[in-house]
Amino acid sequence: MNQEWFSSRLTKIRSERKLSARDLSLSLGQSAGYINKIENQKSLPSMQVFFYLCEYLRITPQEFFDQNVTHPLLLKEIMMELEKMDSVQLEHILNITKDINGSKTVSHKR
Repeated sequence: MNQEWFSSRLTKIRSERKLSARDLSLSLGQSAGYINKIENQKSLPSMQVFFYLCEYLRITPQEFFDQNVTHPLLLKEIMMELEKMDSVQLEHILNITKDINGSKTVSHKR
């Protein structure tokens, strides 16, 4: 993990939230070009600003740095919806995702 990765990760997450770099900068109380400098690898945020950034984007620092999760915001939103489902609904979703991914479906007897 390096500055290039950090910059591209921030760009991806910010874009998923449909935020402009300028709006995000100003929302964090920074100058209009602050996020742009980070995304162009000209600077890195302080630890305090990084925590504000994560809070504003509604992700944890762990979710930001988890390289195994390509779309942390979408995954978080999906998880929030899944938590509302019962076991039958969850099995349907599991089978759909396994079908999409080419895995074998699961059939649990009741």
